[in-house]
Amino acid sequence: MSSEAKSYPAPALRAVIGSDLTQVRTAPHNTEAEQALLGALLVNNTAFDKIGDFLRPEHFYDPVHGRIYEAISVLISRGQIADTKTLHGLFENDPTLASVGGAQYLADLASSVITIINTLDYGQLIHDLHLRRKLIELGEDVVNDAYRHDLEEPANKQIERTEQRLFDLAQTGELDRGFVKLEKSLLVSLKIAEDAYKRDSHVTGVTTGLRDMDRKMGGLQKSDLVILAGRPSMGKTALATNIAFNAAKSWHETNGKEGAAVAFFSLEMSSEQLATRLLGEHSSVPSDKIRRGEIKAEDFTKFIEATKILSRVPLYIDDTPGLSVASLRTRARRLKRLVPNLGLIVIDYLQLLHGSGKKEDNRVQEVSEITRGLKGLAKELEVPVLALSQLSRAVESRDDKRPQLSDLRESGSIEQDADVVMFVYREEYYHSRSEPTQRQDENEDKFNQRHQRWMERGDQVRNIAEVLIAKQRHGPIGTVDLHFDGQFTRFSDLETRFNDDR
Repeated sequence: MSSEAKSYPAPALRAVIGSDLTQVRTAPHNTEAEQALLGALLVNNTAFDKIGDFLRPEHFYDPVHGRIYEAISVLISRGQIADTKTLHGLFENDPTLASVGGAQYLADLASSVITIINTLDYGQLIHDLHLRRKLIELGEDVVNDAYRHDLEEPANKQIERTEQRLFDLAQTGELDRGFVKLEKSLLVSLKIAEDAYKRDSHVTGVTTGLRDMDRKMGGLQKSDLVILAGRPSMGKTALATNIAFNAAKSWHETNGKEGAAVAFFSLEMSSEQLATRLLGEHSSVPSDKIRRGEIKAEDFTKFIEATKILSRVPLYIDDTPGLSVASLRTRARRLKRLVPNLGLIVIDYLQLLHGSGKKEDNRVQEVSEITRGLKGLAKELEVPVLALSQLSRAVESRDDKRPQLSDLRESGSIEQDADVVMFVYREEYYHSRSEPTQRQDENEDKFNQRHQRWMERGDQVRNIAEVLIAKQRHGPIGTVDLHFDGQFTRFSDLETRFNDDR
């Protein structure tokens, strides 16, 4: 029992040690199982193969047994024999072993072994009892923390930290993550292909609702971290919102055969602003006019019809500002429990998240922690995580302002952890701001020719957006052209040209 129990108030103390205060409960353990396991290992080192991948010295209740197991592990890992003779020299003068009989204790362990058949069972039992002791320790900490009044750590922060500790503990308890025979993996792959074939869209992942993007990527894939980056005013949030709504709408319209329920973490915009964007897009009334009240009476009919569609889709918005990556993971897990069909998480945007808050960490280290956390969340919940990201100003200093991987802020960790990196680029934005002016040494005809070329190029790039797939771990890179309606911040398929060969 932890010494912290002394700080318990009486009710909490009774909860931990039982109603009879004279009977202090002993932490779960099984000394006989620990002795039997160690004896089996000393007799036959090959038994270590059954438990060496998950059992650690700290899992033993008796610290002496932990030291013996650690010594056995070290010798076996070196390719040496671990038995009473090879360990005798290591422990003959060890004061820890002296309390249980010195080197003679090793001989007693080995001589008491009847069979090594139950080695795996003993190892799993020792591991399970270790987890139970850690749960008790965690419970004690939770009780003590809850009784301690700390203004800098409110109750919701304690809950988040506890959930994180429980999750970490659960991960250490997963013993069945070993090798998987190729045959089993192939069956899963065939099932994915069969499901995609039966779908109208023929995508294997969560549909984006954009034909050419789905064709290039096969949809957003489970467990993938997808980064969508761009400079300000390129339409990152608009594209992410469109994808989120399309996925949720597809799930509703196909009764769960395609698409998915979506969690949208909006760290920059409020849920009301996001909803206004969607309302403007689907009612064909510009969202800025909705905010300013510049609407007509007949627009309300459009609002009602759009609201009927929007209210049916499983799109959940969390606009809590300044979230840490740990808090975001906690909230995503909660929603997954409440909404089992949750299949996509969108984050707007990555640089507004916080890491663990350690003051000694610099921003690059913090972003590395964030991207690792988001990738871990994608794998844990088996859903794609679409995270928006800013780009550095280096883009603006180049003639060709199409983004590159090196333009990602803190690009090393983001590029490394991401399965897919996409950039949004609209030449129209830059072109409209580069209208030529007549030079002093330029005559009228040359200027008019130059201005005419500028206007012709403007017609070519008007309402065109490019999604540059710069990295795709399991597929091709390339460019997807989309139609962008800036008035309604709406992306859609581009019918005038296709990008299959790009």
